[in-house]
Amino acid sequence: MSPPQRRRRSPKAARQEKPAPPPAGEESGPGRSRELERLYVVTGQAAGGDRAELDLVTLIVTCADAPPTAQPEQLALLRLCRAPMSVAEVSAYLNLPFSVVTVLLTELLTAELVQARVPIVRSELPDRSLLEAVMHGLQKL
Repeated sequence: MSPPQRRRRSPKAARQEKPAPPPAGEESGPGRSRELERLYVVTGQAAGGDRAELDLVTLIVTCADAPPTAQPEQLALLRLCRAPMSVAEVSAYLNLPFSVVTVLLTELLTAELVQARVPIVRSELPDRSLLEAVMHGLQKL
């Protein structure tokens, strides 16, 4: 049995070069504009209004069932937040920008369908007795 033979490239194929893709963050074209239009439709008229002051770690939890007039994104958000979830996680799971998620959450907060909770902040410095106990435990090893 003979080893497989390699095929040579034709000179024409070597001359035809593909155009370089646009750098990350500089996407353009019809797909990009459709995505922006879709996001504008999702946010609607509320984009120019007041937004709730939410940050990435604010916890969102659903407190009521969705009305029949809710948008698909709102329904997905309400289903997702049955257990407390941060705004950053919601944004990632729905694959929507943070700004769009804040507009959707503002509408849901106004309709009292969700609640925003401040995350539990642990004390900045641990208790001294705990540190001493850990230190003594490590010294005994």
